[in-house]
This record gives sequence, C-alpha cells and structure tokens, in this order.
Amino acid sequence: MTQELNTQLCASRHIFIASQIGAKLDSDVSTGGGTDDTEILQAVLDLAPQLGSVHLLMDGAALVRGLSIHSNTTIECLNASCGFFLVPQTNGAVIKNAHPVMHGQIFDRHIALLGGTYNQDCLHQQHHLLEDGQERWVLGMEFYGVEDFTMRGITIRNQRTFALLMANWRRVIIDDVTIDLPDRMHAENQDGLHFWGPGQFLTIRNIQGTAGDDFIALAPDENDSVSSITDVLIDGVYFDDADQGIRLLSRGAGRLDRVVIRNVTGTYRSFGFWVNPWFGDNTGGNYGKIVFDTIDLRASAPNYDYTTPFLFRIGGRHESLTFRNIMHHNPADNRSLIEVGWPNADQNAHVLDTFIGTLTVEGLQISESDSRSADASYIKVLGHVGRMILRDVSVTRSAEMPIAGCLLETMKHAEIQTLMMHDISVNRMGSLLRHETGAIGVAQVSNVLCVECGDAVLSVRDGEIGQLNANNVAGAPLLVCTGNGSVNAHNEG
Repeated sequence: MTQELNTQLCASRHIFIASQIGAKLDSDVSTGGGTDDTEILQAVLDLAPQLGSVHLLMDGAALVRGLSIHSNTTIECLNASCGFFLVPQTNGAVIKNAHPVMHGQIFDRHIALLGGTYNQDCLHQQHHLLEDGQERWVLGMEFYGVEDFTMRGITIRNQRTFALLMANWRRVIIDDVTIDLPDRMHAENQDGLHFWGPGQFLTIRNIQGTAGDDFIALAPDENDSVSSITDVLIDGVYFDDADQGIRLLSRGAGRLDRVVIRNVTGTYRSFGFWVNPWFGDNTGGNYGKIVFDTIDLRASAPNYDYTTPFLFRIGGRHESLTFRNIMHHNPADNRSLIEVGWPNADQNAHVLDTFIGTLTVEGLQISESDSRSADASYIKVLGHVGRMILRDVSVTRSAEMPIAGCLLETMKHAEIQTLMMHDISVNRMGSLLRHETGAIGVAQVSNVLCVECGDAVLSVRDGEIGQLNANNVAGAPLLVCTGNGSVNAHNEG
C-alpha cells in the first residue's frame, strides 16, 4: 500500500469512499469491463483488524476478482448502479468472509452489505472446479462461520450456481434483496439463497426475483449430516417465474425447527414448496414445528424436465406442520396442493418414514373455472399422520366444470390416526374425502356443505375407518362404501 493511500485512509478514520482512495470505478454492474479494482479495495477491507472497523462506501461500479470481508466491516453502495462485477473466468465468489469455518468456532462478526449490485457474470464462469480430486461449485457469495450478519437492499445478479451459500451462522438478517437472473441456464443449479447448519436466528424479509433451481433452501445437515437450523422467519417472498420455490431438506441427525414462512406470492414453474428427507437416505428427516402462512402462488409454464408441478410436497418425520391461508386460483392442470408422503409410494421404505405428528390446514381457498383441474385431489396422504385437522375450507367452482375430484385422498400406505374436518364448503366435487386405501382411526366431520356433488361426502373405496362421527352435514349423502371399504362404527348427529 502506498504512503499516499495510508495517509488518506488514516485521515478518514474508519470510513473510506472508493473513488477517493484510488479505485477507478469505470466498470458497469450489468455489463462489466473497466479496470480491475480488486487490489485497492481489498487493501481497505484488510485494514479492519488493525483499525477495529471499516466502512467502505462504493460510489461507483468496480471490476473485481473477488473480495474477502473481515469482522466489523460494512460495505455500502450508494444505489443499484454501484457495486461489483466479477472478472471473467475468476471462477470464485464475488464476496466471502475472511476466515471461513464450516463447523466450529466463528471468527467473523458484525458484517453488513448494504445496497448495490453483486454480479457474478454467470456466462463467463465455470460451473465447478476440481480441487484435490473434489468438486467445488462456483458460488456467488460464500459465508461460512459468521455472526451478526446483515444484508439489506442489494441485488445479486447472474449467479453461476448458488447466489449465496451460508453455513455455521448465528443472527442473520437478509432484507429487501433481489435475485436477478437474466441469463438463466438450463439445469445449472442457479439457486438463490441456500443455508446449511449449524444456524440459529435467521430473518429473511422482502426477497424477490428468480432462480434456476431452489429460490430459498434450508438444509441444516446437508453438508455434515449432524447440524441443525432453528428459529427462522421468512416473511415476504415474491417469485418472478422462479424455476423452483422453497425447499426444506433434512437427513435426520440434524433438526430443522421453529420455522415460519409467510406472505409468499408470485409465479413458479416446478414447485412452490418441497419438504423432504435427503435423497436416497432412509433416515426420514428431522423436523420440529413448521408453519406456512398466507400463500398465493400461480404456476407459470411448467418445467416438466424436473417434476410434475405441485404446490406443497411433504416427506420425512415432522412434529408439527401448519398451513394457514392458502389460496389457489384457476390452475391449468390437476396438480395436488399438498402431497404428504414423498418420495412416492413406489419407494416403500421412504413412505413408511413419513410421519407427521400434527398436520393442520386452516383457511384454504380454492377458486376454479378450468375443466382441466376438475379431477384434482387437492390433498393427498400417502404416509402416516397422527392428527390431521382441516377447517375453514372453501372450494368454489364454475358451473361449466364437471363434477369430479376431491378435497382429501388417501392412497397406498396412508394412515391417519385422527381426522377432523370442520367448517367446509365445496361445490361440483366428486366427494370431500376419497378414502382409497389405508386406515383412518377416528374421523370427525361437522359443519360441511357439499353442493352439486357426487354420490356422497365421504367415499370409502378400499380403505377402513374405525369410528366415524358426523353432524351438520348437508347437500349430499354422508357416506358410500365400495370395494373393500368399511366403517366399523358410525355416529351421525
């Protein structure tokens, strides 16, 4: 570092304006080019341990080969035209923390990224590198071992694989972030925000944009098979034709617990939410209390290369799952809204590992006019549920739609110990419950109105219900049994 730069830095105490410390800032956050400013900017960031803190103010766009950030450092950009563009074929992160630790002691604390654009230039970076015989993905941002981390008001643009991967963290706030992916590449793992454990206290608010894979992923023990993630609030997510939505992924030794995901809107191609144990692992996952609240997603052009589109698919072992205020409007196909028991029943070992202690669906609103969705089974159960509660459900169908489909369908190895269905109004459906196979211990049905429906409110085909209690059911006959279907005890009020 030159004596002139030293003087300028000391004179400004802890605040350094990029244009005043020698950075050329002749790049562009969208198109790149210009002079490589890595050396001068990194020199400033490396003063943080010596000075105690550094605040780097970016008043333009810099071409960089990647930067490392220490404790007690803030990088602030004046606006979205300021920030960083990665040099072509750097094949690394735009920014990472200075002392990365995947598991164990945390060394980097009190880091803030405020405003601006971080462009990885995905078309000119490799997907992965081989280092010591191991494959390393080229990630947009990497933070391993951070505490008291804030990211606010930034745009992450053209990530090569994950926009952000974070592991071993505590007290993280991500607010008002856009993931901008104009150069989406087919099947290239261009995820949005991806979190490994161990981690505690994560708040994500007001995030929008698109991704070429999972938009947000919480995968506590994906990396090490043992870490947990707890105490997560995700509030305000806006998908703009995201390839995939939000994935929760657990192997089983680590735990994902106390998670609230709410206010999610926009459009998606493959799925809205996927909660599953690790692929090919029989441990079944380890989930505590998970809440989804106020969801209104619409499907864009489906991506059948990956999966048949769905809103929620649930697998693994859960203490409690809650769905509140779920809205579904005019789908162009008969996709399920909530499927419990994934992987599917052809993989029996995994299905038997699906167990949900309490599953609550409260406030489900469905409005349809397209006959292609007529035969939909909105909620499918293939695994085991201890206590299932459906209440405050409304299905409104136009007069042109055929009478078909059902609200709840049990299939394959389904087992529900207690089923409660209350305050439900539907029209032009084949039945409320289509109990194909499996066993329901006790079913309680009350305050149900079925208008212009099929043969019965409850259709028991080859399944079994131990005890059925029903009252205030109107609009159609209560029950029909076919095949080997049976109801052992029946009490109708």
